[in-house]
Amino acid sequence: MQSCARLARMVDGRLEAAISHWAPRFTAAGVYPVDFDRITSALDSWDEWCQGWSQAAAQHAELGHQALEQGRTRSAGGHLAQAAVYYHFAKFLFVHDMDQLRTAHERAVGCLTAALPYLDPPGTRLEIPFEGAVIAAVLRQPAGPGPHPAVVLIPGLDSAKEEFGAVEQLFLDRRVATLSVDGPGQGEAEYQLPIRPDWEVPGAVILDALTAQPGIDANRIGVWGVSLGGYYAPRLAGGDPRVRACIALCGPFCLGDAWEQLPQLTRDAFTVRSGASDEPDAIRRAQQLTLEERTDGLTMPLLIVAGRQDRIFPWKDAVRLRDSIPGPGELLLLDQGNHGCANVPYLHRPYSADWMARQLGG
Repeated sequence: MQSCARLARMVDGRLEAAISHWAPRFTAAGVYPVDFDRITSALDSWDEWCQGWSQAAAQHAELGHQALEQGRTRSAGGHLAQAAVYYHFAKFLFVHDMDQLRTAHERAVGCLTAALPYLDPPGTRLEIPFEGAVIAAVLRQPAGPGPHPAVVLIPGLDSAKEEFGAVEQLFLDRRVATLSVDGPGQGEAEYQLPIRPDWEVPGAVILDALTAQPGIDANRIGVWGVSLGGYYAPRLAGGDPRVRACIALCGPFCLGDAWEQLPQLTRDAFTVRSGASDEPDAIRRAQQLTLEERTDGLTMPLLIVAGRQDRIFPWKDAVRLRDSIPGPGELLLLDQGNHGCANVPYLHRPYSADWMARQLGG
C-alpha cells in the first residue's frame, strides 16, 4: 500500500518533474548523490523544495565556518562552496515564492563570496555596472605568470555562477582563466535586469571588464554557455570580434520554437525572469531569443555539444546551428546525453576544456 507521502508526491507533478529531470545535473555540479536522495525523499510537495535544500545547505555552511574558526582554510573553502551550490539549487526554479527564493539566493552568494579566498586557485568577485544595475561575476586565474587566456562561463535560465565550480576547474587545470557571470535574468541580476535576446550588448560590457583585469590576455578570449547560455554564447560570439572560440552546450536555436515541450517549472521561471506579464507574453519574448539571421558573425571556431535524449531543447537545434554558420563548426552529438549532457559529463567536459585550451593556446 502506498504511503500518503508517496501519494502526495504523485499529485505534485512539479516535484516529480524536478527530481526526474534534474538529478544528473545536481550531481554533476557537485551535489553528493546521497544528499540528493536524502533531501528529495523527505519532500512531499514542491512547496517544500526550497526549505529542504536550504536546511542541507546550512549543514555544509556550518562545516565551513567551523573550519575557518579552526584555521583549516582549504576545507573551509570547499565546504562553503558546497553550501553555495545547495543554496543555489534551493532557489533555482522556485519563482512562485520569491521571498524564500531570495533568502536562499542571498545565502548562496554569501557562501561563495566567503569561499573565494580559500579556493585553489582563489577567486575574485567582480561587480560590473550595466544599465543602472550590476552584473556580478567570479574571476579565477591559474597559478603562475600571465597573461592567461580566459573563458567566460555563461549560465542558462535557471543556473548561476554558484553552480560552475566543477566546470571552472577543468579550464583552470589547463591554464585557462575563468569568468563565471550572472547576466540579465540570471542569479544576482535577475531581480533588476530581465532576460534579453541581444546578449552581445551585456556581453560586450562583460568582455570589457574581463580584458581590463591584470593577468588576462585580451587577445585570447573564449565563451562557453550551457542550456539557454548555449544560445547566449554564440549570440555574443557572433556579435563581438574579441571572442576567439565558442562552445555552445545544449542550447536552443529559437527558444520560442521549443516552448511547448518545456516543463512547466521552466516556463514559469522564464515568465518571471523575462519580465513577461503572462504566458502569452512570455511566448512572444521567447520567440525573440533566436539565432535566425544571427549566425553570419560566427567565423571563429565553434564547438556545439548536444544530447539525443535532451527533453528540453531538441538535438536537431544543434545540427541547425552547425549548418548555419560560415566558420569552422564541430558537432559533438552524444547518443545518451540528456539536457546539458549532465548524465555523461565525462564524455564532453574534458573534451570541451581541451578544445578551448587548444583554440586559445592555454
